[in-house]
Amino acid sequence: MAKAVSRTEGHAENTHASLIKKMSPKVRSVLLFAAVATISVPVAWAQALPPARVAIINAQKSVADTQEIKKAQAALEAKYRPRQQEIESLQREIQSVQQQLGAPNIAPEREAQLRADGGLKQKQLQRMGEDLQSDVNAERQDILGRAGRHMTDVVKKIAEARGIDIVIDITNTLYYKPALDITADATAAYDKAYPPK
Repeated sequence: MAKAVSRTEGHAENTHASLIKKMSPKVRSVLLFAAVATISVPVAWAQALPPARVAIINAQKSVADTQEIKKAQAALEAKYRPRQQEIESLQREIQSVQQQLGAPNIAPEREAQLRADGGLKQKQLQRMGEDLQSDVNAERQDILGRAGRHMTDVVKKIAEARGIDIVIDITNTLYYKPALDITADATAAYDKAYPPK
């Protein structure tokens, strides 16, 4: 039985060898080249691509911590403080109207007048609050948009200088080594490139 198995194996080896011998030299060289190319292409491709260098940034924090943004925030607060104070004054007036409405034995005419005044003041307060919020948001978005574009340029320069291939925002990561974080470096470079005016 063992002889039968070895004869079959030997016969298969002889069949393959004889097939290869019967092939023309041209066909054999093409097959050999194809086999070598199939093995070497993935190896060469893998060797051509070095591992990517990665950095992490907290983009929101890097912009928020810049001196330009801190100064702009203070300027926004100062600019809109008078309007905020008007709103606060109106809120106190509304609170006073509500207290008067809660007084015992208020005359019906006086109650009607207070309710009308309170309703008007409430509408005025809502309109003033919405206008203030809209103005502040528009100006803030303009400032943050400009700062975001500047930060993108700063991060690109840092990445190029350090040979970093990709910078990923911290919001898109589950884990990273703290040594990969360039947030503070980006803020410092931003402050140097774009000092507050």
